[in-house]
Amino acid sequence: MSATQTIKVGQQAPEFVLKDQNEKDVKLSDFKGKKNIVLAFYPFDWSPVCQNENKCFTDDFPKFSDAGAEVLGISCDSTWCHKAWADAMDFKQRLLSDLKREVVKKYGLYLEDFNCAQRATVVVDKNGVVRYVKVQPVLEARDNKEIVNVLKTLK
Repeated sequence: MSATQTIKVGQQAPEFVLKDQNEKDVKLSDFKGKKNIVLAFYPFDWSPVCQNENKCFTDDFPKFSDAGAEVLGISCDSTWCHKAWADAMDFKQRLLSDLKREVVKKYGLYLEDFNCAQRATVVVDKNGVVRYVKVQPVLEARDNKEIVNVLKTLK
């Protein structure tokens, strides 16, 4: 898949290994057969929209858990930045560092002009297949209710 082509529903989700805010490796295939995954791509830590929607992920953590899913935030910030932000905001979800921009490019979600990820949601089912993709304006927060409804259809 080219860097400019956004991932599509029905495709196999590209494998990745990224470090979370605690410097632990997170490998997409480790969830295969176990959990559905919500990949929540966002531009940058500490920005107002990103902060509000990540707080919403924490507030809605039980809903995602009840739907058998794990939320993984992905941005191009460093693990250290993620750690400071997650600790300051008391986030429950893991934040993955794509500092080299490899994953955002694999998924076709790289904003070259801003050198960051687009605001996008990709739901990957237990078989590693993409079941939902929504790319939205950078300044528009995602709708957790819509994401949870998608997850309920995958149980």
